[in-house]
Amino acid sequence: MITAEVYLRFCDEALVAMRDIVTGLGDDLANRRPDLPGANSPGQILTHCLGVCAAWASTINLNRPVPRDRAGEFTATAPVADLASATDALRADFAGWVRDARPDEPPARPDGRDDYATQGEVLLHVYEELAQHRGQLEVTRDILRATA
Repeated sequence: MITAEVYLRFCDEALVAMRDIVTGLGDDLANRRPDLPGANSPGQILTHCLGVCAAWASTINLNRPVPRDRAGEFTATAPVADLASATDALRADFAGWVRDARPDEPPARPDGRDDYATQGEVLLHVYEELAQHRGQLEVTRDILRATA
């Protein structure tokens, strides 16, 4: 069993890395989709990850609804400064949600989902998404830089 602080260290590392990739690309590249079918822009990938963290750690786990427009995450555009601010705000909120979680208890599941039996499993899913999308974002950055 790991502590909330250890878990948060891993998640925070992923979120900071994604924030830094997006800000490092600048407004133009961060909001550009690679020329690949179904590809998302770096800003959209980051926006989606922020939505994932809030939806699962707060809404699903704790029954503290956080508004989310999942479809809108994949069409979003924003200045990188706004994305960085949103990431840092989410990191603070996320830490509170993680500390309030009860890893051995079932999630609140206000939407009736039964994918995960415990709040701990929900939090593992959040990290799984962050790790997966961090890699996607790194590849997306590399493609955009190579073709810019």
